[in-house]
Amino acid sequence: MIRQLLYAVLPLFFDSLGVIVFAVLVAMHVDLVLAALSGVLIAGGLVVWELARRKPVPAMQWLSLALVILSAGATLATNDPRFVMAKPSVIYAAVGIAMLRAGWMNRYVAPADLAVVEDLMTTFGYVWAGLMFVTSIANLIVVIAFPAWWLTFLAIFPVASKIGLFGFQFTLVRILATRRVRARMMLAGVAAGGT
Repeated sequence: MIRQLLYAVLPLFFDSLGVIVFAVLVAMHVDLVLAALSGVLIAGGLVVWELARRKPVPAMQWLSLALVILSAGATLATNDPRFVMAKPSVIYAAVGIAMLRAGWMNRYVAPADLAVVEDLMTTFGYVWAGLMFVTSIANLIVVIAFPAWWLTFLAIFPVASKIGLFGFQFTLVRILATRRVRARMMLAGVAAGGT
């Protein structure tokens, strides 16, 4: 189970690392230029690393690089706190759109397990896209109607909702995968016994 968890979490972490570093540095009130350059360098470095290893760069990693470059550039150009507050909505919406591509979650499952759960991963890919859109809209609502609560919202809802969905998905997929494997084994045993 730990192997499957790491297989799912590590690529997701690296796909988002540039955006995470940029957002954390901005939240810590680090100089915007330094935060922007740090996020771009990390996201760009991960893409260069994959290319140097002659590996295909996953779409989510390209998206992460583009989002860091765009959000960092817009933040530096405007230096407007309302833009900074609304920026996560743009990022979540863009990520949600990217997640509407069927099969994007397959890279988070060990190849040996994919045959058993591919349909579940496709369904959860759309559920994740939905969560991104809900988070995007919720952020805009808080920015417009409750700006004093924005930092609290940003610190709690996006993280808690993703951890909750990840935990639910991981648990449900493991349970259903185990049931499917057992059912296949039983059918294979019945078929072998009947011949």
